[in-house]
Amino acid sequence: MTLNSFLTLFGGLGLFLYGMKIMGEGLEMSAGDRLKGLLELLTRNRFLGVIVGAFVTAIIQSSSATTVMVVGLVNAGIIDLSQAVGVIMGANIGTTVTAQLIAFKLTNIALPSIGIGTIILFLGKTKSQKYIGQVVLGFGLLFYGMQTMEIALKPLADVPQFVDFIATFSKNPILGVVVGFLTTSIIQSSSATIGILQALASQGILTISSALPILFGDNIGTCVTALLASIGANVTAKRAAIFHLLFNIIGSALFLMILPIVEKIVAMTSLDPVRQIANAHTIFNLTNTIIQFPFTFLIIRLILHLVPGEAVVIEHGVKYIDDRLIETPVLALEQAKKEIGRMGNLALETLKDSLDTFVNYDEKKGKIAKEKEEVINELAREITRYLALLSRSSLPETGEGSITDLINAVNDMERVGDHAMNVLELAEFKNEHRLVLSEEAIVELIKMSEKVTETFSIAINAFLAWDKSSAKTVIAREEEIDAMEKELRLSHIKRLSSGACVPSSGVIYLDIINNLERVGDHSFNIASYILGIDKNFKKLI
Repeated sequence: MTLNSFLTLFGGLGLFLYGMKIMGEGLEMSAGDRLKGLLELLTRNRFLGVIVGAFVTAIIQSSSATTVMVVGLVNAGIIDLSQAVGVIMGANIGTTVTAQLIAFKLTNIALPSIGIGTIILFLGKTKSQKYIGQVVLGFGLLFYGMQTMEIALKPLADVPQFVDFIATFSKNPILGVVVGFLTTSIIQSSSATIGILQALASQGILTISSALPILFGDNIGTCVTALLASIGANVTAKRAAIFHLLFNIIGSALFLMILPIVEKIVAMTSLDPVRQIANAHTIFNLTNTIIQFPFTFLIIRLILHLVPGEAVVIEHGVKYIDDRLIETPVLALEQAKKEIGRMGNLALETLKDSLDTFVNYDEKKGKIAKEKEEVINELAREITRYLALLSRSSLPETGEGSITDLINAVNDMERVGDHAMNVLELAEFKNEHRLVLSEEAIVELIKMSEKVTETFSIAINAFLAWDKSSAKTVIAREEEIDAMEKELRLSHIKRLSSGACVPSSGVIYLDIINNLERVGDHSFNIASYILGIDKNFKKLI
């Protein structure tokens, strides 16, 4: 292959990948968040999950993107591993759509599509119109890239050494699997590597017997993207990525054992070698899913042994409130308090995780804290919306706080989550810049942390029980926290003056105790709603 042919192939591959990317993005943006919502809602049934996975992947034109999305949903605790596996299997089926489109050989309309798509994209007045233009443009670029690759590969048909090398894959299938795996791992797109196979087949360089092993390797190679996405994710997300890998390895091994039969079946589907490769891709993924679907529980059991560890699952969404309960205001109010209490306890956990990360840096615990804070924000929005709806109902006087008090309590608990994130940012800065605090400073921080977290915990329990006695305890302890903050501030300034602590570390220390003092203020606020203290005396922040 000459340098010019190689550069043409490289450019064609770039056009193909970019076309597939923007076409998928255009389709995805047109659907908005509905695709993710579809995954969340329709994966409770594993069989339905397969259908949803195939549908979503057919739209966004990337099984890797779907699988990465699934890993993210598993990591967030929205779906579990048994629900995720159905979507992953479906994604493998959906990704075959690209190869089938290529087999229609629509290269003649590639340039017109690029022109029409560009016009719509630039002249479109609405977002929907621009997304349509993006889809048409991506479609054209994909096929123009395919045409360019075919042109670049055409001279290889006259190179005996290359033709002989390709032929060895039919004699040594394992080598073909390795080549397919490595190629897709590098390109990060099985659709692109299948496209290259189809381009080679269109020039008469590649037969179906040589293409099949490479195709199997392509399916294994596409798992690399999800494996990379699972780095740093929780145990369950890692298991989902491993399932994707095992699923394709098992399928490839099964098909390699009956390779001659597979060749005959594929050859019967079409006389066109390009269509044969597309059909082989579809047959492999569809049959692989049908065969392995009944045995997914065994694969999951194997994965639990391969990837041991306790899965930390953070529940997203509300647990106690439901709009239908608003018809019964008293019950709805009680459930709202439970949801607020759940949110408060999550904020308490987040604060503790952040403080632990500051004292003994733990990146995993820090990531869990961030996930929890995201849930806190979600709950704050949903609970506030729910309370706004409830405020329109006729609520009896119970002596246990008004809707306004409850909304204020939600805001205070949400702000505690924000302060926890402030602490976590300081922990990350301290770790990144290798800052060291004196042993005395650490002991003081631990002492104040324990005081503050205990006080906030009492405030949450007082809120749930609407207990005035506990609320008074919170008020008294908050005064102690204020006094402690002043005392520690003065103590630290003395250490700075004596040179016992460096200024950069000193700033972080002062920021931490300031955030802790503010958590104490929010605990005071929650107690004040219970005690009915006049708002002019509250420490609203």
